[in-house]
Amino acid sequence: MRHAWVIFGALAVGLIFAAPASAQTAQQDQGRSLVVLSGAALIPARANIDSVVAFDGAVVVDGHVAGSVVAFNGPVTINGTVVQDVLVFNGVLRLASGAHLGGSVYADDRVIDPRAQVRGTVNGLASSAWVPSTFVIGFVLWLAVAVSVLVLGLLLLWFVPRAMDAAAGVATTAIGPAIGWGLAIVVGLPVLSVVAMATLLGFPLGFGVLLGLALIFAIGQTAGVWVFGRMLIRVGSSAKAFLLGWAIVSAIALVPFLGGLVWGAATVYGLGVLAVAGYRARRAPLAPAVVPAPPVPLST
Repeated sequence: MRHAWVIFGALAVGLIFAAPASAQTAQQDQGRSLVVLSGAALIPARANIDSVVAFDGAVVVDGHVAGSVVAFNGPVTINGTVVQDVLVFNGVLRLASGAHLGGSVYADDRVIDPRAQVRGTVNGLASSAWVPSTFVIGFVLWLAVAVSVLVLGLLLLWFVPRAMDAAAGVATTAIGPAIGWGLAIVVGLPVLSVVAMATLLGFPLGFGVLLGLALIFAIGQTAGVWVFGRMLIRVGSSAKAFLLGWAIVSAIALVPFLGGLVWGAATVYGLGVLAVAGYRARRAPLAPAVVPAPPVPLST
């Protein structure tokens, strides 16, 4: 049982420290939305962005945002122009003297320079109509992922039980290779697909792999939940072990920010154990065929 928590905890910590690479700086006249999962979202002067959504990290707007700015966890500093609303769910909003807002402000913690221009109203989050819809959307996404993993896991245990048992068999005996192969698949497949699409001959293959990534990652996610449950219940019903792992992972995924980490850890490790199990199955020597001995004739 200890192995299960150590593996998934290590993967989650690794994802946390790798996440700041998602920080982005908008280019001048970029003209599209900027979405940052983790890290700083920077809109420099003379940059023109449709909208900004930052899930975990600071937001600095020195340029022009034609839509809204939404930040879920991190400070927001505005020195430029935002045409629509600014929403800050967990962080301090600072409007500098040169800030121009065409919409309203929704933030509980805010520091507004008297020279900043806000055409709309200044409100706390309780006044925001975005809050209920945000929680509803988040719950719907969580429910969709949880139900998909549940159904897919039960189908895999029904149709390919030996493959699932093989994956569980390497979960604690090849931890390092499983994590390494999982990260290589999660990172490498999208990159190789995009590279392949840059060539005329490789475009169909790259495009097909990109379309199949959702299913590939879903299988890895399900396998990760399965091996986690099997580590907790080493003997007995496979269905019970899977349901226990699914219930724990799904419950943790309800916690904001932890949801993406725990599903990401399950995907990485699940794909890794499947890759290692498949490699071992191919390398395993075939059992020699047993040829029945001819019957001994009866003596007369």
